[in-house]
Amino acid sequence: MIEEIIKGVNDIVWSNALIFVALASGIFYSFKTRFVQIRMVKEMVRLLFGGKSSERGVSSFQAFAIAISGRVGTGNIAGVATAIALGGPGAIFWMWVIAFLGSASAFIEATLGQLYKVNKGGEYRGGPAYYIEKGLGIKWFATLFAIATIFSTALFLPGVQANSIAAGLKSAFDIDVAHTGIGIIVFLAIIVFGGVKRIGKFSEIVVPFMAIAYVLLAVVIIGMNFREIPDILKLIVTSAFGANQAFGGIVGMAIMWGVKRGIYSNEAGQGTAPHAAAAAEVSHPAKQGLVQAFSVYIDTLFVCTATAFMILFTFQYNVIDPNGGFLLEHLPGVEFGPEYTQLAIESQFPGFGKIFVAIALSFFAFTTIMAYYYIAETNVSFLEHKKEKKWMIWALRILLLGATFYGTIRSAELAWTMGDIGVGIMAWLNFIAIFLLRKPALALLKDYEKQKKEGKEPVYDPDESNLGIKNVEIWRRIAGRIKEKKNN
Repeated sequence: MIEEIIKGVNDIVWSNALIFVALASGIFYSFKTRFVQIRMVKEMVRLLFGGKSSERGVSSFQAFAIAISGRVGTGNIAGVATAIALGGPGAIFWMWVIAFLGSASAFIEATLGQLYKVNKGGEYRGGPAYYIEKGLGIKWFATLFAIATIFSTALFLPGVQANSIAAGLKSAFDIDVAHTGIGIIVFLAIIVFGGVKRIGKFSEIVVPFMAIAYVLLAVVIIGMNFREIPDILKLIVTSAFGANQAFGGIVGMAIMWGVKRGIYSNEAGQGTAPHAAAAAEVSHPAKQGLVQAFSVYIDTLFVCTATAFMILFTFQYNVIDPNGGFLLEHLPGVEFGPEYTQLAIESQFPGFGKIFVAIALSFFAFTTIMAYYYIAETNVSFLEHKKEKKWMIWALRILLLGATFYGTIRSAELAWTMGDIGVGIMAWLNFIAIFLLRKPALALLKDYEKQKKEGKEPVYDPDESNLGIKNVEIWRRIAGRIKEKKNN
């Protein structure tokens, strides 16, 4: 009965309306920013490795790493397999589409996260709840988002990551899922009690290493099968538009699951990345907008594509018929999820694939749970206002650890459904918020480009910019510190 209720809620949250809103938002912001995701790629890369951390905030790269640790996770391994299983190879095309369009949405939300951040407890904090309150002045909407985000990131989403870690380790090493759950929460507890700076430092080291190792292996497998690339690309594109005979009847499923898993994976427009973006120490809000826009490319166009190619090259997948049975069945009896990717690598490197994916997935998923904790803690901090309530942080930690353990022992289907609810609720609220606040973000992009054309390193000073943006007192202090450094 509980599972049926959860599925019913998921059907409401993830109706076709949300898919339309996600695509429409990406198109809208792409035109409004004059396709910033194409024009400013070089600047994105430059900014990624620029800047330094401070006592108040992390560096641009650390903020990027925190965001990537939230984006690069189970969605890139198990999520891609799920998209192919439920939407066919064409779902990958729609993942690419939502990544390209979503990069513009990511710029808007991350820029807003920076613009309306606050200095609380000696650290920068921000996110949709903050920019809703400070930018829109709608207190109840901000509180609603904060509560929804706490439950999504501390209760609904950790189980997906933990379940995939448990499934991967069970397949590779036959480790009991309950034992895996205990191990995860022990290591997680060590990290979450260290605060945002520990998360930033851990992510800065682990995330690039795990992403590079995973992509390099994928490149090797793609290289071994490079003659088949044209056929795989043809399969993906024809399936996406119903031109492939085998998958012509599930075009709608391809779009739905491509967009759904694309948003789950890269989180563009969902409202999670602005929390990490706000933590960065930068001289202009648009800088983090550009860095976070680039992280969407890393997640979907690189990591997700690498996974998809490995699975499709090696034929290690099934495609489920919505009416019952299978449209294509290469793996009889294998449930969709991380095992598709494990078997794909195993087919090329016998005795290695399952182990490698289990380890990579453990790193991916673990850092994602860490990012979820940081996001949830930021929203608890928002609800605390001026008075710190330690019991709220302790309750959050217990909730997160409990949900993580519970996720390891539940079915994959239930874990994914709960995760989708969490993503969907946040996405609905955030898409509304960033649409209402689009003007300040777009004005900041113009201001940034204007200063670049004048040969300056862009600095946002509310008193000199004449953009008319209110409730951004923190930027007066930041601009003042920058001027003081220059004078000295």
